Amino acid sequence: MAPALLLAMVAVLGSSSTAVANPVIDRAASTAYDYIVVGGGTAGSAVATRLSLGLPWATVLLIEAGPGALGEDRINIPGRKGSTLGTVYDWNFTTTAQPGAKNRVFSVPRGKVLGGSSALNLMTWDRASASEYDAWADLGNPGWDWLSMIAAMKKVETFTPSAHYHGSAGVGTSGPIKTAINRFIPAQQESWIPTLNGLGVPLNLESLGGNPLGVMYQPSNIDSAIYNRSYAANGYLPHAGSNLRVMTGTRVAKINLKTQSKKSQVATGVTLQDGTVIQAREEVVISAGSIQSPGLLELSGIGSRSALDAAGISQVINLPGVGENLQDHIRIQSSFQLKDNFTSFDILRHNTTFADEQLRLWRAGKLSMYDYTGSGYTFMNWAAAGSNSSLLLSLARQAVGTSTSPVDRKKLAFLSKPAIPQLEVIFSDGYTGVKGYPAPGTPLYGKGFFSLIAAVMHPLSRGSVHIQSSNVMLPPTINPNYLSNEHDIQAAIEAVKYTRKIANTAPMSSLWTAEYEPGVAAVPETGNNDAQWRDFVLNTTLSIFHPVGTCAMLPRDQGGVVSPALVVYGTENLRVVDASVMPVLISGHVQTAVYGIAERAASIMVEECNRRRGGGRLV
Repeated sequence: MAPALLLAMVAVLGSSSTAVANPVIDRAASTAYDYIVVGGGTAGSAVATRLSLGLPWATVLLIEAGPGALGEDRINIPGRKGSTLGTVYDWNFTTTAQPGAKNRVFSVPRGKVLGGSSALNLMTWDRASASEYDAWADLGNPGWDWLSMIAAMKKVETFTPSAHYHGSAGVGTSGPIKTAINRFIPAQQESWIPTLNGLGVPLNLESLGGNPLGVMYQPSNIDSAIYNRSYAANGYLPHAGSNLRVMTGTRVAKINLKTQSKKSQVATGVTLQDGTVIQAREEVVISAGSIQSPGLLELSGIGSRSALDAAGISQVINLPGVGENLQDHIRIQSSFQLKDNFTSFDILRHNTTFADEQLRLWRAGKLSMYDYTGSGYTFMNWAAAGSNSSLLLSLARQAVGTSTSPVDRKKLAFLSKPAIPQLEVIFSDGYTGVKGYPAPGTPLYGKGFFSLIAAVMHPLSRGSVHIQSSNVMLPPTINPNYLSNEHDIQAAIEAVKYTRKIANTAPMSSLWTAEYEPGVAAVPETGNNDAQWRDFVLNTTLSIFHPVGTCAMLPRDQGGVVSPALVVYGTENLRVVDASVMPVLISGHVQTAVYGIAERAASIMVEECNRRRGGGRLV
């Protein structure tokens, strides 16, 4: 049976309409398009929309393996963020056992739905420091710097003005993704900024403008008119031209390549899992994400000899960097039992009557707990956190050793720059952690908690992701090498120690009665507790789900996979557009950068097409 096609609604980008048209089912799939975009996630939906508008004469096909799910409450309701992890909307990948983390296997959630991980993520909307984007240009990518990226990222969003954000630095006013600082601020979160101020951390009311250091309330990707998640599927796609078609529930098995010369291949289209071939007259764009974009290249014969031989695939292009350079942020969290006079987000877990009432309020457009997304953040360097920054830098140098990798050297340079964040801490209302919320029937069931989630911004561990066979249905082998060096372990220890310090500082210290996780029984507050902290880190450190770098934008001889135009080396018209092209991991959360990459890519493609044949327009 031919795959179903979803015809995107026609609208003018930047219009005030927030409606999402019901997709029109069209089973008469064309066998050829000008542009094919593989992966209808964060970047894929954005780049496909921009291509459709910038090249109105061209036909564009966007292929997504998952369903549309535009009406799914678990996606749309901000307070249900995270409830889609581990469901049908998630690829449900896992890592190999991680020796540095006591051989634990980590989950690797990735969106398997229209909108991709922008439909599943926890809706954080922030940016790294300006110099971190400049580092991409330093690594051999002219045009990929702070000025170009902030212009692209501002093009993505329409920010709702707030008393918690001053001016317009770093925020957009006319983009398809709506953003706002959450209107629901739990009473216990009101202690956040004064507590960090008491620790010497300054207030930052313009944190998206290139300097994220300080303490602040940050936006989420929320449409404040209806308090819905605003994401790639309901933000970009409704504004696309009628020349864009969206095919859901469809898996691409490989990119079809044709030899153009001894040194060059041309992408002629894609082969679907059922054997259907769809031709591309102009270009093919892979936007399958950091976990699956390298795999799609390998399935098509592009990669290292060793990885392709192991999978039983004939090599077409020798590109050893494919699937290498996997980088990710690590997180660790602590949690605290609130005094009974506070109501936390946990109440929605155990009081169904209250939860039902809050859901009715949300559906009526009124203030509700289901509005909630985290908004309390702080970013700082190690010195500001009171950590031994000299020791961490020394451990980093040991970890890098004699490596000549430009990525390792750039990460090492990041650690020496005080303007670059090394630690993030998030105030998260309700329990988040590894220990688990108290079970029914136990004394603490029904109690309220808050959690402090710490993330290490520049871990030095790098890993890989590769296919394990030529069967597209088999999951990839993912090995991030978490906690594979002493720097990363000590950084995680310093991070979680700082969360305890925050909680024990006034006025936050007046909110709670007991530390729930790790708890003073597991990690005593006094005495020599180094061994206990280390054990806690090795047992509970997790990913914060920001994989990048596996199709790195670097020179080919330095492990690169794509050029600064995002063209795969050895091809003429195959590009990768997603988080996998980031050569080095930036601080903060990567969502805004991924959208920015898509915007930059679309502009590059439209400009190149205009030069070749004319007739396009920049959007």
